[in-house]
Amino acid sequence: MKNRILNELTAIEAREDVRIVYACESGSRAWGMASADSDYDVRFLYAHRPEWYLSLEPGRDVIELPISERLDISGWDLRKTLRLFGHSNPALLEWLQSPIVYRETPEVVDPLRELIPTVFSPERAYHHYRSQARNFHRRSASDEGRTLKRFFYLLRTLLAALWVDARETPPPITIQALANAMLPPELQPELERLLVVKRAGGEQEAAGAIGPLWDFAEAELQRLASQEREFRRIWPPMDQLNVLFRRFLDELWQA
Repeated sequence: MKNRILNELTAIEAREDVRIVYACESGSRAWGMASADSDYDVRFLYAHRPEWYLSLEPGRDVIELPISERLDISGWDLRKTLRLFGHSNPALLEWLQSPIVYRETPEVVDPLRELIPTVFSPERAYHHYRSQARNFHRRSASDEGRTLKRFFYLLRTLLAALWVDARETPPPITIQALANAMLPPELQPELERLLVVKRAGGEQEAAGAIGPLWDFAEAELQRLASQEREFRRIWPPMDQLNVLFRRFLDELWQA
């Protein structure tokens, strides 16, 4: 599958006349909680030639391939990427910290990773993860809707919200790192047991007996909903990102 992914990325570059500067795994494989039949969710960042950005009509800033045979590939243009990066887009910050990287241009990616502490907005991340956790909780309310996949999505986003609430820093990517920091020690063996079940089973595996972890998730969601929380304000360093944008284009497309 890795060879197939690399071949797809090379084909995209040739077909679209772009440079892919970064490609990684996102979703359950990056989070350390993939099932045996989980899809490969590949996300990439790319740059057009400099003249593409001088058009009077803005071009499409995403590339999406049809999902096929457990492979989901899509990417964002560099200008879109830097704009969202400056506004602390949680998904993008996760991609840049993914433990599974397929392609990487250090001259572009390293400066962005160094800026993550500067652009990270605790407020935006907290509300993003808390909202996701509430949605997964609502969709898992019935026994029929409580699959292991949905429950782990609920638990991971809740633990990320708890991390941001407590530390105001970017949360770890894997569920193991989040659980080690934010889950009560007495619940961690149960989490490990469920991870073994999920990794060996299918995406729609029924959640089964998850009482203690479910009770923890509900109690923490209620606690977060009842508190009033204010975070430090972050101002996007757009001037600095504009300089990086021009530099990246020069370096990527120089003769």
